[in-house]
Amino acid sequence: MDLAQNLARVIGSTPAFWIRREHLYRQEVERLIEPGQRWLDDLPLSDMMRLGWIPRVTSAADRVSACLDFFDVSDVANWHKKYNNTLNRIAFKTSNSFDSNPGAVTAWIRRAEILAEDLECSEWNEAKFLETLQEIRELTRLKSPSDFIPELQRRCAAAGVAVVVTRAPTGCRASGATKFLGSGNPLILLSFRHLSEDHFWFAFFHEAGHVVLHGKNGLFVEGAGTVSTPNESEANAFAEKTLIPDKYQSELVSLTLNKLAIARFARKVGVSAGVVVGQLQHRGIIAHSRLNFLKRRFRWTI
Repeated sequence: MDLAQNLARVIGSTPAFWIRREHLYRQEVERLIEPGQRWLDDLPLSDMMRLGWIPRVTSAADRVSACLDFFDVSDVANWHKKYNNTLNRIAFKTSNSFDSNPGAVTAWIRRAEILAEDLECSEWNEAKFLETLQEIRELTRLKSPSDFIPELQRRCAAAGVAVVVTRAPTGCRASGATKFLGSGNPLILLSFRHLSEDHFWFAFFHEAGHVVLHGKNGLFVEGAGTVSTPNESEANAFAEKTLIPDKYQSELVSLTLNKLAIARFARKVGVSAGVVVGQLQHRGIIAHSRLNFLKRRFRWTI
């Protein structure tokens, strides 16, 4: 009221006029923020701030602005225009039990695109990538992610493939994704969701299968699977045969199921014992509860 009286005295008109203008201004602000607030409700905002993807801000307007900057769009309408096609093209490996929030999945993929900008990749070379995949198998024997992830990224980048490992936010239950960037380079995105070596490496080689077999056909996002499309079945088979080459397949299914035999077989094949256990479980040769002590497990530090 005091402000309205001062405005009336200095500028003119009446206090009631300025009070009405203030009311109309606040209504307009709310009208503009409301669509942004609804949009924010679909994003994993808390995790995006906690993980450092966007600044920690409190007001709705600042949060909308931070998220628009993150997605590199000017407003919410442009976000829908830019990303609705992406959401519609998502090829989930699973049925409705894969209850990820599309907004969270989109934020995870966008974070990977941002991180991929810092990777120096050569021109995409499919033949070199296929050759590199055979060499990458040996990385499964390294114990620490701080050792094998940078090396994985380096070797893939030399063949033109960007590999990003970044934590999935709440609402995104994906373990891996594949898409082609505007540069023409494939992007393989891994969440390390299950925090075990067998899941990580199977997810990587599965996504590599999409890159090699399905090219620029779309965006593939993988979760904890139930039903499978033909493309997903092909990527699974690619991962299986890359991890355990054909010449070792019969020996795998007849393997003596103890620590020593598995360790010997893993050395012969050139992968870790945990990967062998994962393949035995994946193929239903042993239960998922058996021999897990042979797998390496990891944890996020944040």
